[in-house]
Amino acid sequence: MQLTVIGLNHQTAPLSIREKLAFAAAGLPEAVQALSSLDAVREAVILSTCNRTELYCFGDSETIIEWWAKHHHLSVEEISPYLYIYGNRETVRHAFRVSCGLDSMVLGEPQILGQLKDAVRTSQEQQSLGSSLNALFQKTFSVAKEVRSGTAVGENSVSMAAASVKMAEQIFPNIQDLNILFIGAGEMIELVATYFAAKHPKLMTVANRSLPRAQELCEKLGVQAEPQLLSALPDILHEYDVVISSTASELPLVGKGMVERALKLRQNMPVFMLDLAVPRDIEAEVAELDDAFLYTVDDMARIVQSSQEARKKAAAEAEEIVNRKVEEFLEWQQSRESVPLIRALRDEGERARLYVLENAMKQLAKGTPPEEVLERLSVQLTNKLLHSPTRTLNKASAQDSNLIDAVTQIYHLDNSK
Repeated sequence: MQLTVIGLNHQTAPLSIREKLAFAAAGLPEAVQALSSLDAVREAVILSTCNRTELYCFGDSETIIEWWAKHHHLSVEEISPYLYIYGNRETVRHAFRVSCGLDSMVLGEPQILGQLKDAVRTSQEQQSLGSSLNALFQKTFSVAKEVRSGTAVGENSVSMAAASVKMAEQIFPNIQDLNILFIGAGEMIELVATYFAAKHPKLMTVANRSLPRAQELCEKLGVQAEPQLLSALPDILHEYDVVISSTASELPLVGKGMVERALKLRQNMPVFMLDLAVPRDIEAEVAELDDAFLYTVDDMARIVQSSQEARKKAAAEAEEIVNRKVEEFLEWQQSRESVPLIRALRDEGERARLYVLENAMKQLAKGTPPEEVLERLSVQLTNKLLHSPTRTLNKASAQDSNLIDAVTQIYHLDNSK
């Protein structure tokens, strides 16, 4: 088994594919437990966000892909073209880059680090995180902290939340005149709602499955905001100029027919709709309606890239830190892998020592002079310790330079003499 990450993101797969392979938050614990219980998988962490789904494992990549496809009722052939598969070194580098926001749609965005920590926490709770992956992610979090404190990679960054406001302002000149509806009350909605609240819209509403959670978010915003249940959406949708949704629902909550009815009641006044969920909360067909301006997470790229130039230098500095930390981690990892070998070598030496010592004690008991016993002991111990390497070298081909170099290095020899 080897360390690997298998995944897809906004660069390798369109939203229509990403939503099929995403893991809903409610089902993530069960999924990571099922994955880690496979015979060919030793440890597992699943990261699933709106822009990426990645499976970090110690295991066989083919088995992992087969499980992933089967879990979502798809074939391996359907998903393979969109996947990237990394071995040990590249997995370490990828984890470091992801945690720093270097692989995000919004360069340097901080939210991914929290999402990665949540994924690791879920694996810990499901006992799917062993010492190897734990070591990787603890180092990952350390690297992210160093990059963010030591570079400006997160500065001048247009976040998803800020971009949402900018997109709304392209359609409506004044946010203060708008009624805004948020569907969901999770972290993403809270971030976006905070940005909109700063613009002091006329009305903000949070619709959620849990009314107390919606009420809690409304109170946090510090502006005129009211809670609603999701079941009220068909009756209230027409009242809002901006609709932003991000829930963990596996099925759309807002359909084309619901939006059509709302537009008629609005007398075809335009509505800006932003679907930040994966899978999508708003049916894609809504975009076909004349007065509905529907955007998804992939449509955000045009705005968030606008400040990319200002962060390129900082990103280069961050990449240098990542590369250095990758080498450090790989050296540490290699040293840990040699521990069992070192232990076995010492055990073998101890067995040889005890064997010749026992013979020496027998000789002394028989009255053999100590000088003679010590001479025999030293010869026996030398022969015992050098027997295996000498035999291996005798069998080795003269062209086996790796073995010859290793023995030369181990015993500090100069084989040119």
